[in-house]
Amino acid sequence: MYWYSKKFSRRELLKGVVAFGGAMAIYPWLDGKAKVIGSSESNKLGRVCSGLVNIRSKPSIKAESLGVLYEDAVVIWLREVIGEIPGGMMNARWVETPDGYIYAPSLQPVKNIENSIIENLPETSLGKGFWAEVTIPYVDLMLNNPPARSPWLKEAINPRLYYSQIIWIDDMKIGADGETYYQVNERYGYGDIFWANAKAFRPITEKDLEPISPEVENKMVYVDATTSRQYLTCLENDVEVYYCQISSGAKWNSDGQIVESWGTPPGVHRTWRKQISTHMTGGTTGGGWDIPGVGWTILFSGTGVAIHSTFWHNDYGTPRSHGCVNVKPEDAQWIFRWTLPIVASDPGDVTIPMPGGTQIDVREF
Repeated sequence: MYWYSKKFSRRELLKGVVAFGGAMAIYPWLDGKAKVIGSSESNKLGRVCSGLVNIRSKPSIKAESLGVLYEDAVVIWLREVIGEIPGGMMNARWVETPDGYIYAPSLQPVKNIENSIIENLPETSLGKGFWAEVTIPYVDLMLNNPPARSPWLKEAINPRLYYSQIIWIDDMKIGADGETYYQVNERYGYGDIFWANAKAFRPITEKDLEPISPEVENKMVYVDATTSRQYLTCLENDVEVYYCQISSGAKWNSDGQIVESWGTPPGVHRTWRKQISTHMTGGTTGGGWDIPGVGWTILFSGTGVAIHSTFWHNDYGTPRSHGCVNVKPEDAQWIFRWTLPIVASDPGDVTIPMPGGTQIDVREF
């Protein structure tokens, strides 16, 4: 059995102070050197992406609790299994770890991949810099131009970027510790600028953006936002070429109140903007959101609704967004490359004039 000592506060736990055994641990991933105790042949790990999770002896909330893990703890991911669906939930997926089972929606699939450091920043139409993806569970950020401006940053205990987030890098330096740091920026954020360990970031290449089936003109994305179905399929001349699960608009908030505006808007839409990375902000006080570095964004509604990569949950198959279509990072990247128009890394952002790009048909039954 593994647990966290009660003498530690959650703030201390999030800083990496833990009592642990087996394969469970929290580490300072910012330097790209952290290791999880144990091993995984697939190199697949899981990051706790909710406030607290129980480690169960079986894939059931009725099973014995072997301990708890807090947000950003990292575990070895052995495999997914089908287990009990907790009350009020829709997902039956659990993750088996060396120390027990964790409910899958609360565990982001991640890896810990260190990257080579570039020697010189490339020249682009945006100035020197490049788009980069986070390839470790998380990397800590050091604010370079206080005070904090973004709502998410003002609320953060430890400001971090997470596995699969995409950000703009436009400067570099050697730190006092001898490590190389990149300056982390956003093209469309609030103006906050950070330093972060360079090993955490993999440059986005033209291969990452290489178009899929660009010669096919008759393309359509079909989104089934029905609560019990939750899937997306890509069609070429009415033939399915790609399928994935989604999380569409939930239409209700955490208090169980119906919020119709949070539903994914049904109807036939056209892609009107595509961005490699987006800072997403919306909602109202007490019910809003502010998320930097959202990758592979395909906007298809005038209200800002989009298909995009998601790192803050793993609950695909369940409606839980504020209107957007949440998909796994690998699914988002494939759809981004497949839909028209084509987007190059420079500048990484294309607005499409009428009649728009690839058709997106959203239905709900």
